Amino acid sequence: MKWIDLPPIWLAAFLAVTIMLGRSDLFGASFGAWADIPGAILVGVGICLMALAVVQMIRHRTTVIPHQEADALVTTGIFGLSRNPIYLGDALVLAGAVLLAGPPFALVLVPFFMLVIRQRFILPEEARLARRFGPEFESYARRVRRWI
Repeated sequence: MKWIDLPPIWLAAFLAVTIMLGRSDLFGASFGAWADIPGAILVGVGICLMALAVVQMIRHRTTVIPHQEADALVTTGIFGLSRNPIYLGDALVLAGAVLLAGPPFALVLVPFFMLVIRQRFILPEEARLARRFGPEFESYARRVRRWI
């Protein structure tokens, strides 16, 4: 089951719920055309954050796969702004999708998604990084916020 317990699967599930809520008459109308540009911008920024982070992790020859041990602690570039730019990117993609396809009620999905990601992935990853990199990770965690 570990192969299915991955952030992209969780994001896909939350996106599917967003789309279903947007197609349902139960929760009211979508945001409307005014939200298309901000929604697209959020999706685009989220994808860019994810791409930048993945490129940096590949350059440092460390894994991007949760549940695996990191070979390097990446603290520069986009990781100097957020300890979790991929997860931040996921949250921005979801927020953008809500603006594009969901009713205003669907905005509650964003903090709920962030809570799930924090509990399922971020906290265990940070514990592994703290064990592996010790004071170096602790110093990094004090300097750089978890999300932004």
